Parts: sequence; structure tokens; C-alpha cells
Amino acid sequence: MIKRDILTQLREHLLQKEITMIVGPRQAGKTTLMATLKEELDNKGEETILLNLDRDADKPYFEDQITLLNYLKLRFDNKKAYVFIDEIQRKENTGLFLKGLYDENLPYKFIVSGSGSIELKEKIHESLAGRKRIFEVNTISFKEFVNYETNYEFENKLLDFFKNDKIRPEQLLNKYLQFGGYPRVITAETLEDKTRTIQEIYTSYIEKDIRDLLNVQKSESFTNLVTILASQIGQMTVHSELSSTLNLDIETVNNYVWYLKKTFILKKTAPFFKNVRKELTKTPIYYFNDLGLRNYALNRFNSFNLMLEGGFLFQNLVALLLKQDDTLGKTKLSYWRTKGGAEMDFILTSGVDTTPIEVKFKDIKKTEISKSIKSYISEYKPKELLIVNKSFEEEMDIEGTKVKFMPYYKLVV
Repeated sequence: MIKRDILTQLREHLLQKEITMIVGPRQAGKTTLMATLKEELDNKGEETILLNLDRDADKPYFEDQITLLNYLKLRFDNKKAYVFIDEIQRKENTGLFLKGLYDENLPYKFIVSGSGSIELKEKIHESLAGRKRIFEVNTISFKEFVNYETNYEFENKLLDFFKNDKIRPEQLLNKYLQFGGYPRVITAETLEDKTRTIQEIYTSYIEKDIRDLLNVQKSESFTNLVTILASQIGQMTVHSELSSTLNLDIETVNNYVWYLKKTFILKKTAPFFKNVRKELTKTPIYYFNDLGLRNYALNRFNSFNLMLEGGFLFQNLVALLLKQDDTLGKTKLSYWRTKGGAEMDFILTSGVDTTPIEVKFKDIKKTEISKSIKSYISEYKPKELLIVNKSFEEEMDIEGTKVKFMPYYKLVV
């Protein structure tokens, strides 16, 4: 079983009356997390029940709030109990339904999960204000992946593992860049099994989530859009060009991209600017939440050219690492480009502090500074600038800015 870092937070929130709401992409491990929590509570002698709206046998209990509450009272009387509800997005008007349950003030703690549902993240805030906390579960992080692949031997000394083992960390990095972090893909033993699993996940997403959400009967244009976006991670995306290429109106393109973001497929970075006359604006860059899904969309899951694609995939991984601990959304990730050609891969903003970051997927041997870095330092004079790379570590001062060459694994641990 793959240990999930978010499990500690979920355990702690079981003590709160608020509804614990677990959201994330399909097959990212939400059901496993709920089953784990339930088993731990069962072992402590607590009363629990797990209902699933994908099970025909459980659906009748969700006809309305009274039906469900009568069933829970039958099971538990008025005793304390933990009620787990999986695939809650199958219930219409999810927010109002859960609000009615919560406001009955019964001794039941509700833990609910949902896959890729717009309703769960976009439409419940008003009806469940002050009544819930949302936990976003993504696919397996690189840290969780490395711990699993090394049988947790270095769980408490990962930094030493990355620093001192000269072979295995790079092998694991390349493996993660290729296959990504879906739990069933990671645990599949053969390449054939991994391919079959990612195909099932992708098809399920297109045929269930997207057809249900967008009412799209023919999904070719949508899958073509995903393929194009997968081919240009780390590059600026002009929506009007997508519209022309796909022969779709711009409103449809914008709508499709919005749903890709809200169903945990894409992450967006916007341009960073203070001087709008010098820098390009309004042109986003997209990254994938899971690299395996990205590679599958391009038919490169079985094999890909690391020399040609490694840089963009590594940049995508760094984007995920920079946001992995930002559970409260306190940091913003953007990029910097000028009309003169200067660029910075990421600008990490937290409050009033900004940290520019350049990503290099190569074995750096000495401190070399690009023209873009010099341009950014001259323009903004940041306190610190990071050059994230595979293994090189060094510091230098340029015009009062501390430039730090940082191995990527320091973002992991």
C-alpha cells in the first residue's frame, strides 16, 4: 500500500464537526484513503458506515435527507458515528443535500468524497459555508512515489538518499516522468498492465466525467484539445490559435480548458508583470497534474525521448513540487516573458515576496548565468533567485541578489 502524506491531516480533521470533503481526480486514491480511515476507526471500536453512490444497493438511501437520516438512526440510534459517503457528486444538489444533513446537528461525523466534480468545488461554498473543509487529493506525489519504490527504507532520510545514491534517484526520476503518479499505474508490475490501466483511467475520464459535465456526445474535439495541450506543456498557449486549429469557436475552447482545470487535469500559470509595456500578458502556460496522463494523451506512455522531452517534463514536475504543500492556496505560480525574449520559468509569489526560478534539466558542472537571469535581476533586483537543476548546488551573488543553484530534490523533502 502506498502511504499518503495527506492521511495525517485527514485523521486530525476527524475530530472536527465540519464535514470532511475529499476531492480530486478519478482514481487518485480517495476511496482508499476513506477505507483506511474507516478501518482505523473500526479498530478503535468506533461506529462507522461506508456508503457509495456508485453502488445500486446504496442509492435508495439518498432519495432525500430524511430517508438517509432514518437509515442512520436505525443503524446507530443517536450514538456517535462516522458516516463515509463515496462518489457524493452523483447526488444532485450536493451542497444543499449535505447542508440539510449537517444542520440536523446529529452526532454523526460526515466524510465525503467526489471525483472531478465541478459541483464539489464550485457550487457548494455558499451552501456549506462554515460547515466543511475541502481536502484536495492529487495523484501520488514524487516524494510518495520514491518512498514507495524504496520500500520506505529512506523515509526519514530522503535527503541523504538523493545526495549519496548516484544511480537510483535518477532512475526513479525518469520513471516518474514517464508513468506519473496514478496509484494503480505505479503498482502495476508490467508495462502492459501500466498501459492498460492508464488507458482505462483516461477513457473513464473522457467518457464519464466530461460527457456528464459538458453533455458532449462526440468527444473527438475535446480529446484533440487535450492532445495539443499535452504537446506544449511549458509553452505559452494562445486560445485563438487552438480555436483555429480545432475548428471550434473560442467560447467552446475556453469552456473546455476551464473544465480541464476544474477536473484536476491541468494547472495554469499566468504571466507575471509589473510593467505591461514590456512584458507579454494574458497568455497562459499549462501543465498537467499527472505526467503519465500527459504522456498517454500523446501516445508516448510506453516510450518517449528523454533527450527531447525531458526538459519540459522536468519543468512540469518542478511546477507540481512548488505547489505541493500549498494546501491553503497561499502561493501563486506565474512565469515571466518579455518581448525582447528574456524569460523565467516560474515566479513564486507568497504575499509580497517573490522568488524567480529557472529550471535546468541537465547536469550542471559550474555556475553559469543566462542573459535572462541577468535581465530579471537588473529589472527587479530580487533578494533571491533559484536555479533548480538535477544535482548541482552552489551560491553566488549578482548585484545584491543571492543566486542559488538548487537540486530539485530539495523541493521534494
